[in-house]
Amino acid sequence: MTTVVNPIHPSQRRFRRQDILPPKSMKSVGTNCVSHGFMSVIGKQRAMEDAVTVAPGYVVGELDVYDFFAVYDGYGGDKVSNACRDRMHRLVAEEVAEEVENGKPGEEIEKGVSYWEKVMMSCFKKMDEEVAGGGNDVDLAVDWSDRTTMGSTALVVLVGKEEVVVANCGDSRAVLSRSGVATPLSNDHEPDRADERERIEAAAAGGRILNWNVNHVLDVLGTSRSIGDRNMKPYVTSEPEVKIINQTEKDEFLVIASDGLWDAISDEFACEVVGKCFCRRYLKNYESSGNNCAAEAAAMLTELAMARGSKDNISVIVVELKTLNM
Repeated sequence: MTTVVNPIHPSQRRFRRQDILPPKSMKSVGTNCVSHGFMSVIGKQRAMEDAVTVAPGYVVGELDVYDFFAVYDGYGGDKVSNACRDRMHRLVAEEVAEEVENGKPGEEIEKGVSYWEKVMMSCFKKMDEEVAGGGNDVDLAVDWSDRTTMGSTALVVLVGKEEVVVANCGDSRAVLSRSGVATPLSNDHEPDRADERERIEAAAAGGRILNWNVNHVLDVLGTSRSIGDRNMKPYVTSEPEVKIINQTEKDEFLVIASDGLWDAISDEFACEVVGKCFCRRYLKNYESSGNNCAAEAAAMLTELAMARGSKDNISVIVVELKTLNM
């Protein structure tokens, strides 16, 4: 059975060249993934508040190079998500370079969970402080007078030669397809999560979770972690959860997306769709036409999410880790 969905209208597309290219001051030195592509659309919202960064080979360690991918889902405006788009990859690159510089000469840095937790927590904290102050390296030309009610989720994924690093703050999600099985690499930060509820209710004078069909922090926010949103501190934190996944021969691709996708499509169905898109490359004359399977898969997922009733902005990145065989 063939599913037919309406193509994305040009007014719903959002494509910015700076979202996918490293700044001129830092040269991309390589890539670990086979291919990648993304789509970011306004969907049925009146304003576009999502932002995406794709920077292959951007983060360079002592001996390693990492491809940087990130999705930022803003709310209250696009200022925080855009600031994250412009700054987070730089903060991570600078933090990794600093760790190398501070290491002992001739001693290789062990990049385990504790290392990446330190790096990512430092970067997310710096990003949160920058948008809270509306200064430093954040665009001072932007009016930050209403920054106390603006925020953004942040999902950062680094793809190395042997591992995948995931740092998540909010309800965007990264999913790995391993031998055709969808494996979540991040946990959504929602107020109804038992550990998040306990943290919020224990914070300061005691936060509260109100349920009006959907759980919200202080009857305001639907996510329990984010960058910015100064009025919601300390109940809403910018501290990310960090996971390290050792790559195997069975790992096929990643789907990194904002909740606009996951509200309408399951992890399993998303991986099924992407897998079928990659298998199309074996059709006669498909590769010679110059098609990008990863980009087509990301576009297909956004179209399906809208067709299934997603009411939010939708941002999807697809990263091919190894070439799929039929």
